[in-house]
Amino acid sequence: MSDVVGVVLAGGEAIRLGELTRITNKHLLPLGRVPMVYHPLKRLEEAGVREVCLVTGQSHAGDFIDILGNGRVTDREGNRLIDVNLTYKVQRTAGGIAEALGLAEHFVGDDRVVVVLGDNILGGSIKPYVDSFRRQKSGARLLLKKVKEPSRFGVVEIKNGRITGIVEKPKKPKSNLIQIGVYMYDNRVFDIIPKLKRSSRGELEITDLNMQYVADEEAEFDVVRFWWMDAGTMNSFKEANSLAFKDWNALGFK
Repeated sequence: MSDVVGVVLAGGEAIRLGELTRITNKHLLPLGRVPMVYHPLKRLEEAGVREVCLVTGQSHAGDFIDILGNGRVTDREGNRLIDVNLTYKVQRTAGGIAEALGLAEHFVGDDRVVVVLGDNILGGSIKPYVDSFRRQKSGARLLLKKVKEPSRFGVVEIKNGRITGIVEKPKKPKSNLIQIGVYMYDNRVFDIIPKLKRSSRGELEITDLNMQYVADEEAEFDVVRFWWMDAGTMNSFKEANSLAFKDWNALGFK
């Protein structure tokens, strides 16, 4: 069976964070005691995924290299914070999450891939789910979460233990389960991405990619019980920082 590698998507303009991102990428903003991008990298390392590709925009690619280098990062006292082998890819123009993933095709090669959105902060380890994906013969595996306001996200419908649909930001959600920013795919993902049609905003949408696996009945899932935050808006960024300081030990850093 092929190995599993990681991709962290850290592009985008992040206009919802206003003045905070005028001079830097949002994933380099502080989240708790470290830059935001450290969090998805740490979760991948913790899950035994050591070969990681970081995809970001052209404007701040050099800043990521300055702070992350080859993926072995220590604090000022010399304590190791991140220990992965890091490769970089540049997304020159914003074209959607699925398009950004497509840039990592040559990096992934014949392996399978765990994709983590760079602004997703997870209050628990993803290792059990990645291990389940390792045992999975083929297809995709999505991490889901029950939330109070599902209409803000991609809402997942489940019937008889199978995902039957994913609807992006519905006005009347049919469930309180949403897809969070951790997606696992077999190598077929790179055959699917070129066939996706751009949405009304001109992007290749991750929901359309996931729905192809759903249509093929190859989308497994896990519902996470730990806290999760998408730190992409001012309110969620503030809440994620509060949770990070309050529950620092849950974030995987020692």
